[in-house]
Amino acid sequence: MTINVNNPEADALTRRFAQLAGVSITDAIVIAMREAIERRRASETPLQTAARLRAKYGVVLREDARTPLPKEAFDDLWGKP
Repeated sequence: MTINVNNPEADALTRRFAQLAGVSITDAIVIAMREAIERRRASETPLQTAARLRAKYGVVLREDARTPLPKEAFDDLWGKP
């Protein structure tokens, strides 16, 4: 599978990173993406992300929203009797 980069800045940054790291352009992309993904994962937990988004959009969870739905609700979604 190929990646086609039509953005001059992306191309320049990738080439610069590859040169600094002493790796191929392909390896530079793999390294950079792995590092970016790990930074995103390490930056906040899923619960922290949910809390941040709720605060940003003014979503308030009522206590009854914390109660799991009964099995029947899921069965209904899947069309099960």
